[in-house]
Amino acid sequence: MLGIPELFEKIKEKGLETVSITDHDTIDGLEEAFLVAGKYSIDLLPGVELTARWNEREVHLLGYAFDPADESFLSLIARQKRARKQRMKKIVEMLKGEGLDIEYDEIRAAAGRANMGRPHAARILVKKGFVASVPEAFIRYLSSERIKKVQTEYAEAEEIIHTVSRAGGVVSVAHPGRIYTNEELKELLSLKPDGIECIHPSHTFTQQKFYSGLAKELNLLITGGSDYHGSAKSGYDPFLGIVTLGQQHLDSIRRASENKRSFYGKK
Repeated sequence: MLGIPELFEKIKEKGLETVSITDHDTIDGLEEAFLVAGKYSIDLLPGVELTARWNEREVHLLGYAFDPADESFLSLIARQKRARKQRMKKIVEMLKGEGLDIEYDEIRAAAGRANMGRPHAARILVKKGFVASVPEAFIRYLSSERIKKVQTEYAEAEEIIHTVSRAGGVVSVAHPGRIYTNEELKELLSLKPDGIECIHPSHTFTQQKFYSGLAKELNLLITGGSDYHGSAKSGYDPFLGIVTLGQQHLDSIRRASENKRSFYGKK
């Protein structure tokens, strides 16, 4: 995994002027990222990808332009990090139940400073010879379909939307093409997030057109990004600097954040 200085070197090489780093359920490293971004004259928009519970399943919500010092938001982040640890312990027990010799501490060590997630478990499965590759680990043991039975303590989607909004941020439904039917997406949008991640490497042109049209129809923000992970896990890393968001959409995100900050009395 890349460190923050190395990440911004790649960002600069790609010619990007504004970026947002949306780690899963954590903003650890954001302070360092602001310092490094300043050295490269890159505008950094605070970001995070939050795991939420909705309709007895996990969904992902992107938060942008929030106040990273907001107390309620920080409390939510702390809860999310605890929930992620508990989730991994349950995943380990599930894998052990299938006869795999794997320990929680192995995964924690593999994650290092990062928040633990399935990719770290997948790497341990590869290392110990249970599977030949990370994709195989996801297919055989760690797919969303298999993991959905693991009960988690993540916050409800409605609470996440409310908390990020009160912190002056905007919330977008992450990569809908990978997760929802069109009917499910419209049901999730009834919770009043601010936008849809229309632009994503996993989306076909037809999907991108549909989601963008839906966002315009519902007066929602259009968000997007490359889903760069700095590893081979996602398969999306070649899209850094290629799958990007237009300036008009970035300006809309900033205006929406400014309006929320004004409404909630935040500077």
